[in-house]
Amino acid sequence: MTSLLVLGGARSGKSGYAQRRCEVLPGRLGYIATAQAFDAEMEERIARHQNERGGRWSTIEAPTDLTGAIRDAAAVADVLMVDCLTLWLSNLLLAEADVAAARTALVDAVLGCPVPLIIVANEVGYGIVPDNALARRFRDEAGWLNQAVAAACREVVLVAAGLPLSLKG
Repeated sequence: MTSLLVLGGARSGKSGYAQRRCEVLPGRLGYIATAQAFDAEMEERIARHQNERGGRWSTIEAPTDLTGAIRDAAAVADVLMVDCLTLWLSNLLLAEADVAAARTALVDAVLGCPVPLIIVANEVGYGIVPDNALARRFRDEAGWLNQAVAAACREVVLVAAGLPLSLKG
């Protein structure tokens, strides 16, 4: 396995599944975090995830420069996990970044990553059509991002109710 995209809805078990897939691999584990703690709830969530990972993991914060983090972390970790693409996309949209260029650069980083790479993303396209332009753009960009990364990954798994379903590989 060189690259895996793990998709799922909120609280589907996708991060836990991705973490378990990483932990069976030998070597140093690198966790690339895209979340930013803007409130107490997110601070608690980040702390819980850090405690669940344990001491074998090193954390790399990458709220916007995910491509650079993948490139740099591959030098200090033998296995990489990105959690998650959806928060990274939110950060890019809020920063008014060029999302299409960032998506292309990310695909290049996935294809060029020299160590196993497991990426977590939310599947947001199952719900109703959002009622405002920003939310519709987010939903569309998330769909396009997931499609591009899925095409670049050797394996894709959808997690629902804690159960993995292989979509590719």
